[in-house]
Amino acid sequence: MFADNVYYTILIGMSVLACIVFIALQRITPGYGMTFDKKWGPSVNNRIGWVIMEAPVFIAMVLLWALCPDPARRENPAVCVMTSLFLLHYFQRSFIFPCLIKGKSRMPLSIILSGVIFNLLNSYMIGGWFFYLSPMPDYGANPGYPVSWLWSPLFILGTIIFFAGMAINLHSDHIIRSLRRPGDTGHYIPRGGLFRYVTSANYFGELTEWIGFAILTWSWPGAVFALWTFANLAPRARATHRRYIDRFGDEYTSLRRRYIIPFIY
Repeated sequence: MFADNVYYTILIGMSVLACIVFIALQRITPGYGMTFDKKWGPSVNNRIGWVIMEAPVFIAMVLLWALCPDPARRENPAVCVMTSLFLLHYFQRSFIFPCLIKGKSRMPLSIILSGVIFNLLNSYMIGGWFFYLSPMPDYGANPGYPVSWLWSPLFILGTIIFFAGMAINLHSDHIIRSLRRPGDTGHYIPRGGLFRYVTSANYFGELTEWIGFAILTWSWPGAVFALWTFANLAPRARATHRRYIDRFGDEYTSLRRRYIIPFIY
């Protein structure tokens, strides 16, 4: 399952596929959230959809951790901390974020299925690296990452960026939820926080998280996941930007916001 040739072939394939998806999503807008479209097929309540889509990666990573056959690798302090950061994000996205969603939006089952597949591949990439294939610098005494990795400059920098991204993401989601009063189904321009600079500050926060994770793990799978996050969220931020322009016209264009990365894109 985690043979080197299979694992690295999947990593290469995921890297190439991310580039293809980025190009494809310039023309195709996934139909959920603000861009919901019935043409994407049968749908379920948004809260249920988010749990179904996000929970598998949390469960899969826990299982990969628990079933790791090497106790030294499974109990490695650095790996345990990095895995816990990964699980912290997905616990919030799987079980807390859905409970906070307002309104009666729906999510197509086709979007949910594609999300489940991607999330399982992501847990395979990250979990496979942590618990099966990461280098063993101490040659058996402390496999994976040495405990000293926890105070290395890369880990500290990456962790700061990771939590900064999480804070931006949570704050931006709060701003979006606060736009509507109970029973209101209208659409409004989000303001404040990083929304001063970009249309999708919540996406910018999530992208920042996974860039930080790629740095704190200093790993190829971490970098591939950050690439995938950009490939998936950047086109969606662009589509959301256009939707705001269609709905609000000059009121929105006058704000001169970028799509997802302040001052850049």
